[in-house]
Amino acid sequence: MSRKASSTTAKGPLLERMVGWSARHPKKVIVGWILLVAVAVLLGDAAGSGAKTTDAGEAGRAQSMIREQKVTSSYTENVLIEAPGRDKPFLGSAELESTAKDLSDRIRALPGATTEIVTPLDNERTRAVLVSEDGKSGLVSFTIPGPGAEADKHFAKIKTEVEAVQAAHPDARVAMAGDISLTSAVDKAADEDLAQAELLSLPVTLIILVVVFGALIAAAVPLFLAATAVLAGLGVLGLVGTVIPANSTVSSVVLLIGMAVGVDYSLFYLRREREERAAGRDAAEALKISARTSGHAVVVSGITVVLSLAGLFLAQIDTFNGMAIGTIIVVSLAVLGSVTVLPAMLSLLGRRVDALRVPFLGRSRTTATTSRGWSAIAGGVTRHPVVFGGIALIALVALALPAFGMKLSEPGQLDSLPRSIPAVDAGVRLQQAFPGGADPAQVVVWGTGATTGAADQAVEELRRQAATSDLLGDQISANPVGDVLSIKVPLAGGGTDDTSVEALRTLREDVLPQAFANTSGLEYAVGGRTAGLHDFATVLETRTIWVIGFVLVLSFIVLVIAFRAPLVAAVSMVLNLLAIGAAIGIVVLGFQNGNLAGLLGFSSFGGVVNWLPLFMFVILFGLSMDYHVFILSRVRERWARGESAKDAVVHGVGSSAGVVTSAAVVMIAVFAIFATLSGIEYKMLGVGMAVAIGIDATIVRGVLLPASLSLLGDRAWALRGRPAPVAEPEPTTENTIEPGEDVKVLSQVGATEEGTR
Repeated sequence: MSRKASSTTAKGPLLERMVGWSARHPKKVIVGWILLVAVAVLLGDAAGSGAKTTDAGEAGRAQSMIREQKVTSSYTENVLIEAPGRDKPFLGSAELESTAKDLSDRIRALPGATTEIVTPLDNERTRAVLVSEDGKSGLVSFTIPGPGAEADKHFAKIKTEVEAVQAAHPDARVAMAGDISLTSAVDKAADEDLAQAELLSLPVTLIILVVVFGALIAAAVPLFLAATAVLAGLGVLGLVGTVIPANSTVSSVVLLIGMAVGVDYSLFYLRREREERAAGRDAAEALKISARTSGHAVVVSGITVVLSLAGLFLAQIDTFNGMAIGTIIVVSLAVLGSVTVLPAMLSLLGRRVDALRVPFLGRSRTTATTSRGWSAIAGGVTRHPVVFGGIALIALVALALPAFGMKLSEPGQLDSLPRSIPAVDAGVRLQQAFPGGADPAQVVVWGTGATTGAADQAVEELRRQAATSDLLGDQISANPVGDVLSIKVPLAGGGTDDTSVEALRTLREDVLPQAFANTSGLEYAVGGRTAGLHDFATVLETRTIWVIGFVLVLSFIVLVIAFRAPLVAAVSMVLNLLAIGAAIGIVVLGFQNGNLAGLLGFSSFGGVVNWLPLFMFVILFGLSMDYHVFILSRVRERWARGESAKDAVVHGVGSSAGVVTSAAVVMIAVFAIFATLSGIEYKMLGVGMAVAIGIDATIVRGVLLPASLSLLGDRAWALRGRPAPVAEPEPTTENTIEPGEDVKVLSQVGATEEGTR
């Protein structure tokens, strides 16, 4: 790079100076980035266990009281024993009773593996509690002492004995489900899902980028940036996660968002830099103009995404806090890399970025040209904006209508995963035979004498009322945990359905107040999975409006600052809301109503995951700004050069079509991968995000946005009149056209290139 070019690059706005410095010191920047990623990964691995999430509301108080005891946890496991076709009663069947006895003898023979084991064969009371209402299933229940690592060792030995009993008694079905077995199944499925997503996302993204650029080196650059941003993001998340709780879902979301935005941001920048070089500008000037245009769009988009995600903190729910911090980290890293590492790599590679061209693709994809198809569509829309815009508007409203019938819920462990997983199948069977047994409510009692008899009368009254209730099970256990008493109460229903919620309400509002009416000095709170999910939904309902308001106001402010065009900002926000509403409507049709069950292999639980709509709104509102900011930047450039408002729209949409379509295809492909994972929440997230991006990149980008800008005309941009065109240095031709490359084609590309940069 010449002294003159370096001096020019060193001046100007901060972004251009940053890009210029990175371009002049490429090796330092690339090595520094790799070191940053390595340090982040190492620190994340060394950070140890993360902070634990706490449930919302009353369930969170119960959970916190148990944790404050700082005593070794214990875990309840159950083994269901029945005839394979449930065609025999448990009691009186020699085979089933001998199976239960054999199992209990084997488990009792394991030293220290259990602290308590009860079977239907022990006495009249256990027989009444541990034999199903229809008499066809028996339950062997036991407690595994902790801490976690020791409990896992005990569980492994017990699991071996359970499998041995099944082999020794082939005429009986022996199935284990409980705290450790179900949690292990969920964690294993989550790990396998993340590994599968990682395995598929990289090659799929690479194939798309090869088609986009027609050259392996150019395709590898965005993939490198996205993959390293994800690695660094996961590392930093591991470190931050020791303070801010982040559950297992967050890692998958970081991968999902990191790959999508990392590739998109790089693609925007790289395509613009190639256009400028193809138009005849030298490397320094091409990088400078790319920083001023695409780099600016990337930064604005990244800021919008980060501010949108920050709105999740207003929900004051640990699940959202973890998702917000994880995605903010990876998006910030992707933006940082796109304005530092990417220019450094482009400067270092020079024209070698186009090396290793793919036959039949390399020649046609080396430069970016105006899309004739999208230009024609935009031209038709601008000539008849009311007609085409009205049709598109009606279509999106129709797709969004099912969202008004959305029922927020949460799949239990048994609904989230397929029954092909043995522990899940066992849990479903246990739930059917002993409703509430797999997911009981936990009543935590504290105060004077909570563990020394003061609560005995209340527990007996609780058992008496449960015995006559259709909503509460009578398999009630009460055990001291440090200075508090933990009472497990089975709830009717599947754990998250209306029946379970009604059972929880009955327990909280009717049964417990009566049971503890004659006690003094005691307090209690109801926790457990059903209570935690119900309280989460209740808190979310009251705070959603604040999150949405925060995102809308801040996004509007960012867009107004970026374009100084309030009307354009308002239109962009309305169009984003339409696309998101349509995507949520399709999620309702596909998952709540079960229309996609056969295609994607899941069983509908009759609702939409309760955290999904708000998270989709926040993340999509930010991500969709990628396209709007990029397209609007190009339209405004054309308008500022003196073109009419309609011509600026046609040329802006046409010239940005290639990169926006490519970016959308990458995002849709990555999101679609998540629709193939086992967890139903991942399937919903993948389908919802892919559909929203697809709608945004086609109907919104191709029809509604051009129609809106056409109707607004000059009013969209001209608050203070059309700005004076900014003079650009004349492009040079030195070393910009490879031998044999078509000069005429390059000239045409230069003629369609936008201008106010």
